[in-house]
This record gives sequence, structure tokens and C-alpha cells, in this order.
Amino acid sequence: MPSDKILVVDDSPTDLCLMVAPLRASGYHVITAVDGDEAIAMAVSEKPSVIVLDVVLPKRNGFQVCRTLRAHPDCGGIPIILLTSKRQDFDRFWGIRQGANEYLSKPFDGAQLVASVARLT
Repeated sequence: MPSDKILVVDDSPTDLCLMVAPLRASGYHVITAVDGDEAIAMAVSEKPSVIVLDVVLPKRNGFQVCRTLRAHPDCGGIPIILLTSKRQDFDRFWGIRQGANEYLSKPFDGAQLVASVARLT
């Protein structure tokens, strides 16, 4: 059973619960953040194995967070999954250009999220 630490970032309490539940049920240790600045601070201090990151966030959006973490010497190699309601091809293209390893759209399937995290840990 996995014991990797996963940082999940979303400002919606409902979406946060929908993301955290299947990961915890699969044995991951999940920590959370609710805005872009908190996401960066948690990534730097906690060094998670994978970050699951919404795009539409207060303070800094997920694209900005992704770019900041990719440039950070301690966090540049942490895999990032963007999980967002932004479904346009351009959004997906832009997310990958910002350094995301995977791009998933909401609504999402919990098993798909767990499989994506497992691939990156």
C-alpha cells in the first residue's frame, strides 16, 4: 500500500473532498492547500511525492504555481497533475507548457486520479 505524501490544492471544499477521498482510500498520505501561495509554501516545506493542482485558485492560479515550482531548486522535480474545470485544448496545451506532467479535467473519476498519481510516484 502506498505511503507517499500527496499535496492536493483546490479552493472548493467539495472538489477537495472528491480528490482527497480516493487518494486516502488508496493509502496515500494527503495534505491540502486552498490557494496558490499556500500551495507553494506547502510544496517547499513538505516536499510531497506528487502535487494535484487546480488551475482556478485565489492569489496565484495553477499555471503560475506550476511555473514557480518548476523554477524552485527544491521542488522542480516534483510531478504535478493539473486537475481543473478548464477543458479547452489550449488550456491543456498551456498547462503542459507550464511544466505539468499530466492534465485531467473535472468532472473526474477517482480511479483515474489514483492511477495518475500511482504512475508518477
